Amino acid sequence: MNKIIKILKEKKSIPLDKFINIALYDKKSGYYIKNNPFGKEGDFITAPLISKLFSEMLALWCIAFWEHLKKPKKIIVVELGPGNGSLCSDLLETFKKFKNFYNSLEINLLEVGDKLKKIQNKKIQNNKVKWINKINEINKGPIIFLGNEFFDSLPIKQIFKKKNLLLEKHVTLSKNRSKLKFLYKKMDKKFFKNNQILKMSNYKNIIEYPIDAIEYLLLISKKIKRFDGALLIFDYGYISNKNKNTLQSIKNHQYNKIFSNVGNSDITSHVNFRLFSQILKKNNLEVKKITSQNEFLQKMGIIERANILSKNMTFKSKANMYFRLKRLLNPNEMGELFKVLLAQKKGGKFSLGF
Repeated sequence: MNKIIKILKEKKSIPLDKFINIALYDKKSGYYIKNNPFGKEGDFITAPLISKLFSEMLALWCIAFWEHLKKPKKIIVVELGPGNGSLCSDLLETFKKFKNFYNSLEINLLEVGDKLKKIQNKKIQNNKVKWINKINEINKGPIIFLGNEFFDSLPIKQIFKKKNLLLEKHVTLSKNRSKLKFLYKKMDKKFFKNNQILKMSNYKNIIEYPIDAIEYLLLISKKIKRFDGALLIFDYGYISNKNKNTLQSIKNHQYNKIFSNVGNSDITSHVNFRLFSQILKKNNLEVKKITSQNEFLQKMGIIERANILSKNMTFKSKANMYFRLKRLLNPNEMGELFKVLLAQKKGGKFSLGF
């Protein structure tokens, strides 16, 4: 917060995406750099923390995709934003049961936060795993990119249409220079004219422009086209044509005001999956239909797997497992709120889970 106020005293205002980037990723005060926000003691719980069955289904999907590629001698699984390391740890547990796949495996964890790296390292401790800071560090393949609640944590721009004007949301200081507030500034027409992605976006009064996510999608597309592979995304999101204002903040598992607890709360937005699909197709990748987490996990056999495991469980353990499964699948919880997207090399026919 202090850093943002200091910057604003010099610059008067900064675009929303710059504000989010400082709040979440500043090297000293950023939320994801200094905190471990995952789990009951944190601010939110992700699917791998709810049930290991989620991770098991993803592991089986990766193995099936490797088989679809004719079992190459080397396969790289890249987890985008590995959180507290739970998904990677659980994936390895399943991968070890498939010797030929495991022998071919290398895992890359894309993580920028030193604190989270230490937590991940402590939990994983496996020589198959290495940490990377940038997508461009990957120079071989095929590559499976996994993104679970990764893209919703990246900075966005918000652009509003008022009559014939395009206004970009900025953050500035209040009159007494002690509080933050929003300000709308006229947007440079050149940015709009030269930007094909903005033109692809069907908007009414607002465009949420996921500036960092788009950069990642372009880099990932290049790697898949060069080395073969796939991108599998799970995230809060929507598929409708119309853009929505989805900017929100989370603290202690509750909604939080955007300018409260800056640097100590998450700032997030929902993924526009239709826009993501268009961007990936524009970059010559094959995109299967966008589905729900509920449909994907059920097609992967998660209920059948739970039923098999339940046969050797106590009543208490069984009840706990099915309660957690309900959280993953129920339409009113994560089942429909989370969408799943698969992109692969042009002409790719793999469709497991879709």
